[in-house]
Amino acid sequence: MDVHKLVKKCQKNNREAQSELFHLYKDVLFALSLKYCKNHDEAEDNLQDVFITIFKKIHQYKFKGSFEGWMKRITINKAIDKYKKTPFLDIELDENIITDTTIDPDIVQFPLDELLTFIQSLPDSYRLVFNLYEMDNYSHKEIAKMLNISEGTSKSNLHRAKVLLKKKIMSSNNCLKKIAISNGQ
Repeated sequence: MDVHKLVKKCQKNNREAQSELFHLYKDVLFALSLKYCKNHDEAEDNLQDVFITIFKKIHQYKFKGSFEGWMKRITINKAIDKYKKTPFLDIELDENIITDTTIDPDIVQFPLDELLTFIQSLPDSYRLVFNLYEMDNYSHKEIAKMLNISEGTSKSNLHRAKVLLKKKIMSSNNCLKKIAISNGQ
């Protein structure tokens, strides 16, 4: 069934259509939830909240723009809303430890699942800004508005997220093995 017809049926509270829509998009929206949540359990909770919201608000979808994009915005906003309720802790780092946040891709090819684990382990404010900016291409101005922070805080949190990620990547056993192999050791 095409998505347009499926959405129309969901707007009429058709349970079979809702089930089909859930099964069609659950994996995509779960992967997106994983980017913004600390762990698998939080991502599952977020996904459940997302589909509740989608089915409550599906009548508001006016078939303008991508339906999947509409659902992705709901997914991101639901994850962010949970963190807005808890004030962010600002963690100070010694910026002199690492100032260059680039990693040479020729030296380091890193397993995606381990990188996701590192991203999930970032403090909430860093993880949200990192994902919004680097993975979903939001501007610092948009991020500041979404998270109720200043643009400067968004930029600072992005830099700090990159510093922490670089540190975790460079100290990882997978990275050290790859560097040793590329150096002929």
